[in-house]
Amino acid sequence: MRIGPFTIARTKALGIQLQPLSGRGGWWNIIREPFMGAWQRNQEVAMDTVLTYSAVFACVTLIAADIGKLCIRLVKQNEDGIWTETESAAFSPVLRKPNRYQTRVKFVEQWIVSKLVHGNTYVLKQRDNRRIVTALYILDPTRVTPLVAQDGSIYYELKRDDISGIPQDVVTVPASEIIHDTMVSLYHPLIGVSPLYACGAAAMQGLAIQSNSTKLFSNGSNPGGVLTAPGAISDTTAQRLKAYWDENYTGDNVGKVAVLGDGLKYEQMALNAVDAQLIEQLKWTGETVCTCFHVPAYMVGIGPPPPYANIEPLIQQYYAQCLQSLTTSMEVCLDEGLGLLGKIDGTQYGVEVDVDDLYWMDVAARNKAAADSIGSGGMSPDEARQRYFGLGKVAGGDTPYLQQQYWPLKQLAERTIPALPAATTAPPASNQATDDDVMDMAATLVAIRRKAQERWGCAA
Repeated sequence: MRIGPFTIARTKALGIQLQPLSGRGGWWNIIREPFMGAWQRNQEVAMDTVLTYSAVFACVTLIAADIGKLCIRLVKQNEDGIWTETESAAFSPVLRKPNRYQTRVKFVEQWIVSKLVHGNTYVLKQRDNRRIVTALYILDPTRVTPLVAQDGSIYYELKRDDISGIPQDVVTVPASEIIHDTMVSLYHPLIGVSPLYACGAAAMQGLAIQSNSTKLFSNGSNPGGVLTAPGAISDTTAQRLKAYWDENYTGDNVGKVAVLGDGLKYEQMALNAVDAQLIEQLKWTGETVCTCFHVPAYMVGIGPPPPYANIEPLIQQYYAQCLQSLTTSMEVCLDEGLGLLGKIDGTQYGVEVDVDDLYWMDVAARNKAAADSIGSGGMSPDEARQRYFGLGKVAGGDTPYLQQQYWPLKQLAERTIPALPAATTAPPASNQATDDDVMDMAATLVAIRRKAQERWGCAA
């Protein structure tokens, strides 16, 4: 069966009943209710609203941009089990240019954004007549529904997506034509849960704080209050006084002198920013969002960075706790999606994300790292030049070097010490010094004392 430019393989299993997954689907736009009945009150945690919170936007874009700038390489395994970069006419083109309208960077960014925001990334494969994957299209996760057949086989229901070449309103494809990368699956292995599920309430609270602050500052930084009278007043009089007060003493008119008669008194009612600890509350909501995304708070402008002189440990921490699981999952999904799990013509291929692109050392650090790598014999000069400086090969630089005075401890322990040669001259007959010897020694001491006095001005 063909879907636009795609050739989709159908099986007889499509004739059996398919059960769509329901419940906490990753394709839902509503994340969850912060409390029971919030949806009826229009207080649900909506995805399009949560993404407007600065901490959520910063975390999502930071992670997506950092992974997007990493190079995706096709590698092969040699006889020593070492993975080295290679080229293949079947797999390299789709890794360099995933589809007709996206670059590799934007493709990876959309992959990560879909996973972080919706908890799921769905990628549709385009194949040629050889069944080789020639293009990859990331689908709108809100228009994809996983299906499970009675025999356990998995299918995906796709709704119309013109940019991805799906002209039908609804079509069902087997799992072999979809790359499905899920966030942590708390409830079902086919439904990933976005970090927004945990930090959505905190983001809504942060937005509410910002909204209240906007209203406060638009009112001249003066909180609301009430006008009280010593006696009872009619509703008509109350409405008239309120309208008069709003028109003359709020907004741009804040700060004008108000004259209150008939015993009226203005009393402040709302908490001010200091009493409500506005800054502390806003910082807490941002830190909660960063915790759920596993992003160090200082990397999105919340708090100062740790006092480290070297930035490399900070980048390593950020990679280990935030990026590594995402990049590793992408590598595995691409390996399986492109059919690289087994050997092809006797060669084992794979996809590797180059994490060295995450940071670039300064000149002094690169020089030291290159010198240590070459001096310890861990790298050849060519390898160090390419890794730390991006330079090409030189004559004689393909061999690791090591200083020749280094010996194995075993050989040092087993070595034999040669015997000293026998004396060839007879020792003096007596150890007694002659008078001439004593006179020569005295003259030498006198000469040394005289030179010391001349040079340092003191006695030897």
